[in-house]
Amino acid sequence: MMRSVIGEQVFVEEVLESSSPVLVHFWAPWCSVCRLIEPALAKLRSDSGEQVKLIGINADENLKLASSYRITTLPTVLLFQGGKLLHRLDSYQNREELRTVLQEVIPTQANT
Repeated sequence: MMRSVIGEQVFVEEVLESSSPVLVHFWAPWCSVCRLIEPALAKLRSDSGEQVKLIGINADENLKLASSYRITTLPTVLLFQGGKLLHRLDSYQNREELRTVLQEVIPTQANT
């Protein structure tokens, strides 16, 4: 698996202070859809030339962080760049929707 699983203690450093775009996937062990989208997220990351960091956050173990971003449904995918939340997908639809969002922030290499 290509994603890093992090917690609240390193969120600022790994996500908000990252020089590259970061996809943050809020998930939980009991969430079957969360597991289903993992391959799609990994594929999007590899398609982007790995210019995007993929971070997983267990919402059950990081309630404060999940609460601060108002995570109400799982999976939720947030896209950060330059410390700012650029986009959120609260109910993951499909890989194409995520690819469209990524194309807005990643150089043309991701568009091929």
